[in-house]
Amino acid sequence: MVIRTALTGLTALTLTAPSGFLAPIEWGRDPLTVDALPRVVYTAHRGGALEVPENSMAGLRAAFQRGTAQVIDFDTRMLRDGTLVVMHDETLDRTTYAAGPVRLLDRYAWHGVLLRPAPALPGRWRPERAPTVEEVLDRFGGRIMLMLEAKDPRSIRELARLIRARGLARSVFVNSNSPAVARQAHHLGLLTQLWRSKAQMRTDRPERWRGFVDVLDVDYKARDRDLLRAVNSGIPRVWAHTVTTARQRDRVLRLGCNGVITDAPGLLARTPVKRLARTPAKRPRSPRAARRA
Repeated sequence: MVIRTALTGLTALTLTAPSGFLAPIEWGRDPLTVDALPRVVYTAHRGGALEVPENSMAGLRAAFQRGTAQVIDFDTRMLRDGTLVVMHDETLDRTTYAAGPVRLLDRYAWHGVLLRPAPALPGRWRPERAPTVEEVLDRFGGRIMLMLEAKDPRSIRELARLIRARGLARSVFVNSNSPAVARQAHHLGLLTQLWRSKAQMRTDRPERWRGFVDVLDVDYKARDRDLLRAVNSGIPRVWAHTVTTARQRDRVLRLGCNGVITDAPGLLARTPVKRLARTPAKRPRSPRAARRA
């Protein structure tokens, strides 16, 4: 495996990640895979939605070049003709100059959709054409780990085809809120990620999923006891979403999470982690101790 910094023209980009290590960018015959990830992982949520235009090619490119995250996240939806595109919402209204349901478009119409950068973003961003999943995979696949959330469960087989055809089965996490979808993705040979809300985590038994989930994606707002149950589930990677401050990050890392999914990777990269001891799991009291209490 050859791991190098990326080069643009004659300029070397020094990709320094939040904990000081070099962000892994692999050039060569083989793609970068999950095995190259560091012990603590930072994921740029939608490219880093507080810092770049979300789910845009320019935003994803900026996240890649800045090197403040080792995984880049984006969302996927399916058009009426089966084309897979990069979009979070069910409608075009919030992030584009168009309106209406995404699912009613076809590939030809999609190429006419222009993304509208949020005015509050730092820097200057131009409107640009909304990308397809194929374009993102072709641009970044194998150069950095990708995480895509399948908003349409029916798209899993097509996503698997696109990922496997490019030799990226060990380079792309496929995310869903459904354990059944995660199991299906696992059976299709994909890396699986399962996200859970604060409310869901109160009754979840995540140890049931360790046979087919590669990343458990937990809500940072969950109770300590629920986060600890996730950390102790046997699932190898437990990453917390959607973190925007250093205080939120430090809490989940202290509880044992080994990654964060963040809208502000640049901010977290500039803010050192406070080295605090991990919060121990509370052992249930014995019946005798309970009676004495």
